[in-house]
Amino acid sequence: MTDSTPKKKRSSSKTAGAGSPPPFELRDSPIQGRGAFATRRIRKGARITEYLGEHISQEEADARYDDEAMDRHHTFLFNLDDDTVVDGAVNGNDARFINHSCDPNCQAFIEEENRIFIYALRDIAADEELCYDYAYERTEGMDEDSEGLYVCRCGTKKCRGTILAPPKPPGKPRAVKKAAKRTQKRKTKEPTPRGPKSPRSRRTPGKGAGGRKRA
Repeated sequence: MTDSTPKKKRSSSKTAGAGSPPPFELRDSPIQGRGAFATRRIRKGARITEYLGEHISQEEADARYDDEAMDRHHTFLFNLDDDTVVDGAVNGNDARFINHSCDPNCQAFIEEENRIFIYALRDIAADEELCYDYAYERTEGMDEDSEGLYVCRCGTKKCRGTILAPPKPPGKPRAVKKAAKRTQKRKTKEPTPRGPKSPRSRRTPGKGAGGRKRA
């Protein structure tokens, strides 16, 4: 599922190249499956694209995907808030293929009308893969073994080895992907509450992503 929650951002910025194709294309990724690669230089602060998909309830998201998909994070679920998930597999766009990195060049933000947009954190060169930190929420019941279910393959010098979020102070609004709730249920033997917009550990706009994109 998706365990990534976009940060709140007040902005009236226009999407880069509004009215034209987004400044990236899909290619095979060294990180995982297909990824999004810049087709031209993207300047820091540019709004790159919107993360589109069907808005559904947390309950519908659980019912929609089976245990195997959740365990392997093969979904395109992005937590919007405690009650709503964006499923990029339905009415979605290529933004769902943006991979995770522990040293990202992009960030997801929730803006007006509960829409999720992807922004450039720094200047991005042509042919560079677009990535943001899925930072799947660490929910109650997770232990050290849980990190093995969320292995990171970004390969950067800052790689923390997992797409789970590092411990952080409470109170920071973030776009969170959903992590696999069912995996947690099997490990704890009882239902585990999920946090706000975290991908229930689902991206867990959460592969990313993550909740997460299909390979």
